[in-house]
Amino acid sequence: MEAHWILGVLLSVFSLSLSQACRQQLLEDVDFPGSDIKFVFSPDVNHCQQLCTQHPACLFFSFLRAEWTRDDRNFYCYLKTTSSGEPDVQNPVEGITSGYSLKPCSPDSKPCLPQLYNGLDFLGADYKALFTEDAEECRRACTQDPACQFFTFLNEDFTPDNFRYKCHLKFSWPVATLPVVERTAGLVSGFSNKVETFQEGKPACQGKLFPNTDIPGNDILDLPAASPGHCQNLCSAHSVCTAFSFVSDNFNCYLKVNDDALILTAKDRITSGLPARFCQPDNSWVNNALERVDFRGSDIRYELLDDAVSCQRTCNVDPNCQFYTYVNKDFPDSNIRRRCHLKRSITMPAPPRVTKLANVVSGFQLRNCV
Repeated sequence: MEAHWILGVLLSVFSLSLSQACRQQLLEDVDFPGSDIKFVFSPDVNHCQQLCTQHPACLFFSFLRAEWTRDDRNFYCYLKTTSSGEPDVQNPVEGITSGYSLKPCSPDSKPCLPQLYNGLDFLGADYKALFTEDAEECRRACTQDPACQFFTFLNEDFTPDNFRYKCHLKFSWPVATLPVVERTAGLVSGFSNKVETFQEGKPACQGKLFPNTDIPGNDILDLPAASPGHCQNLCSAHSVCTAFSFVSDNFNCYLKVNDDALILTAKDRITSGLPARFCQPDNSWVNNALERVDFRGSDIRYELLDDAVSCQRTCNVDPNCQFYTYVNKDFPDSNIRRRCHLKRSITMPAPPRVTKLANVVSGFQLRNCV
């Protein structure tokens, strides 16, 4: 019995060490069936691997390549996990490439994606269109526009011909977003002091906020935010946001678009403001620990630590961590006390859909390539 127990411990340690090893190799014509977290779209296996790396729970993946023929799931990127950190099964399947998250490899949080994809459409997420000479000029336009994350260009042979040379600029979130923010006694939440803000490297400015003020209507999106400063960062990063209102009672951040007028209405416990796209306002919100607040979900892992300060410090030094939630020693459930939950969201360019389409070229901004 003791020998079996020792063998089990050794196998568990071996499996854990594998899941924490840096494994960059890709397994062509191999499927890791089952254990799916979700599927997303990718134009190639390298992009899929980067998405797995940035997804908080993903440990390995399977990507259905362009030559996949069994059904129409080309460009599906299946993000996967198991408690052991290893695929339960590996099957030989043509048209699928599988691999592992690069989290243990000290990955770049802003990967360079220089590939151009002929015959692929990054469908959706458009916020602006213009006409350009070719795909390279379209990519330059995307790179020069801070809101643009990826693009699709319709070339000289596209039909109908009145859309030829059209360059579609597209958006996905380049900054951390929170899945859920709610008040919960016994918890403390906050951000890494290295979390990406949209205004990094830009000249300092005050940043315009209107306390106890609402900007009614014209909402384009509402999403969770931790504070007025975080809400302002989201508005600044969004492609078309012209103003925002943050409701402190429920942590809702309302992004708005109205180029014609700015209507301010007095209302308690709401802070409104303007985006700061060309300067860097006070980002002290990044360092603030929020008592009795839970950033629920998006966990990478947890560690047992003595206090919230140590938890934030651990998040600060972990390159994968963007935000955290700490469980205090007086939390009602004694089984999870002292847990420091390290968390993140995907901030790399991520098209909502990838499809085959003749006479188009798609790609990503090159700001991350310098």
